[in-house]
Amino acid sequence: MVYSLAYRRPPHVEPRRISTASADSGPSIGGTTLDETHESLQDSSINYGIPEALSFDRIIDGGTCPPCTTRDFMNYLIYIEHAAENLQFFLWYKDYIRRFDLLSENERRLAPEWTLEQAEAQALALKDKPAPMKSISAETTAVFKGTDFDAPKTTIVELSKGGSNPFGTPPMTPTTRDHDSIAPSEYPWSDSGSTLRSGFKASHDKKVAGAFAAADVKLQPFTIQPFREEISRIISIYVAEGAPRQLNLSSKERAGLLHALATTTHPTAFRRVIHTVEWSLRHQAHQNFIRWTICNGNRPRVIFARGLGIAGIVGGILAAVLIVLSNAGRGWRVLSAIGFGIGIATLVAAWK
Repeated sequence: MVYSLAYRRPPHVEPRRISTASADSGPSIGGTTLDETHESLQDSSINYGIPEALSFDRIIDGGTCPPCTTRDFMNYLIYIEHAAENLQFFLWYKDYIRRFDLLSENERRLAPEWTLEQAEAQALALKDKPAPMKSISAETTAVFKGTDFDAPKTTIVELSKGGSNPFGTPPMTPTTRDHDSIAPSEYPWSDSGSTLRSGFKASHDKKVAGAFAAADVKLQPFTIQPFREEISRIISIYVAEGAPRQLNLSSKERAGLLHALATTTHPTAFRRVIHTVEWSLRHQAHQNFIRWTICNGNRPRVIFARGLGIAGIVGGILAAVLIVLSNAGRGWRVLSAIGFGIGIATLVAAWK
């Protein structure tokens, strides 16, 4: 890829979030439907000046090379941003859609589609409902015990302290060609078709039950639906209050998602949440990742390059002055151009 000298890295985006079901908004997003807003996400790379070869879709689909692969994107979010849950959830959701489409027609009928009309009705029902009481961890309860901030007896206390990570290492790119290069302990998709490896036997029932109770979900989930156990694990890992990889969702979004998941395991139940997650990835994480990746020099290196460029220019000037004051012929003065060329080129590199 060759770009002009006027090219600039994408600007850094501060962490923020959008809510598709905030208290002040209606059931739609900015007056448009979710499908319409999803179309605008596809042009995020163009709007931010990101090269088409490094677009979000190409990275996720495995069409890029290091250091801009999905694994590199994941490592950036883990070690630099310290917020990889959105990408982990997004990769799981893509794989979940693929596996759900492979089910037989009879199995898919057990999990009906969560329609937009149902989502709109649920959003309106939750709009006038008071926000659910947030759960308080056991450590926080112990600190405030006996003080004016002591939680009342009816407060829902977190049932699990989030022990070992149920996924092991973060999910990698779900492509066949990467399967052999990833160790079994690192691969979150098992060969039997289950996203969550069967080796994790810990029960998530208590945390899921607490999440449904906090969202005031009275309907018991249908256990006969496909992937019901996997959905329960996803709730305990990504959705429940205090989950190890809790998504940055508002109380309305969380309650709406739990009501949808109590009815069906169809991928459309995640429609609103996945829009929020994808928006954050495309407009924040991806832009910051490209900005961080294409920069091949940190501040000390940039300062050194600037100093080297200035030294080259000064050396060229001194060489020109010495040659002029000496008895050397005029042809020798061209040697000063070497210092000028090196210095200017280094300054331009440091500036870029």
